Amino acid sequence: MGFFNTIFGEKTNELPDFWKNIESEEDLKNVIEESHHQKVVIFKHSTRCFISKTVLKNFEKEINESEKVALYYFLDLLAHRNLSNKIAEDFEIEHQSPQIIVLENGVAINNASHQNISLNLV
Repeated sequence: MGFFNTIFGEKTNELPDFWKNIESEEDLKNVIEESHHQKVVIFKHSTRCFISKTVLKNFEKEINESEKVALYYFLDLLAHRNLSNKIAEDFEIEHQSPQIIVLENGVAINNASHQNISLNLV
């Protein structure tokens, strides 16, 4: 498989260190609390979608090349659809995938989906 990995890239599910996962309602509650101390970005990602994967990689590249300070949270939509629905309902933002939601002081101050996702929104 080494030959194919060289050509197509090794398939990995590892996220860069700056991501923290949201996997429970308690995690989400903590994220909202943290937004009172520092800007928070939630990235809602569909792990089966090529567009979502491409947007995620581009966003990660922007983060790596930036000095913007924020906390970055990752939500796997397929594993945690109930949390995605809760976020959409609680912040009154229509669900999209991929999507970022920027929180400050417990309030969504910005959001974007698909190719509109950019670190400029943070």
